[in-house]
Amino acid sequence: MSHLDPEVAALLAMGEPASDADRRHLDACADCRAEVDSFSRAVLAGRASGAGEPLLTPPDRVWESIRSELSLSDVASDADAAEASVASSPGTRSHVASRRRRVSRRPVFFVLAGAAVAVVAIFAGVWASGGIVPKADIISEARLDGLPGWSGAAGEALLERIDGHDRVVIDLTASVPDDGYREVWLLTADASDLVSLGTLDGSTGTFDVPDAVDMSRFTVVDISQETTDGDPGHSGDSIVRGTLSAP
Repeated sequence: MSHLDPEVAALLAMGEPASDADRRHLDACADCRAEVDSFSRAVLAGRASGAGEPLLTPPDRVWESIRSELSLSDVASDADAAEASVASSPGTRSHVASRRRRVSRRPVFFVLAGAAVAVVAIFAGVWASGGIVPKADIISEARLDGLPGWSGAAGEALLERIDGHDRVVIDLTASVPDDGYREVWLLTADASDLVSLGTLDGSTGTFDVPDAVDMSRFTVVDISQETTDGDPGHSGDSIVRGTLSAP
């Protein structure tokens, strides 16, 4: 039994309608169904990778990996050299041009198909390992000093901007009781207004700043010791506090 051309299998996996003959063949041939399924998984992975996420410029090492994986530069240079050698012989130029027209479509298709699979695999690996991430800009920073009753407490806070949104990164060093919890706040300079960013679980944490918060007003970072009394307000028991300023 003859099998589907790999190019046809790849096109079917990408959603091209199957002819009646191809459909009958797929119904009867498990090998070709498996090949189409394999191409379909690659297409699905490519479409699903980063769906809904902003497209990012990959680092140079990604493209180097793709070129290395496919040996694109070597293949291109070898093919060009061979064609140039043939073309230089008398009476062969028309045959070279004819051969190029006959065979160009399928090799280009397979190079592109191979490149697509390689890109999906490499991007998936780099993304999973955290290799491609949006760059965070440090807008300001604060040294957090211990308040009365919290001798030895200290910490640091960074205000970062990533993809147009602000976040506060906290690093706290303090001996705290096992009961209760720590809460991170943004205060105005005169402490007349405050915004809770959330609970600090452990000694470090990253907190998204609501877009409606004006960071030119809320320049003070405060971490408080809270009790589970059901009151969402600040307990008045601040562990550390510091003012954000440009680095």
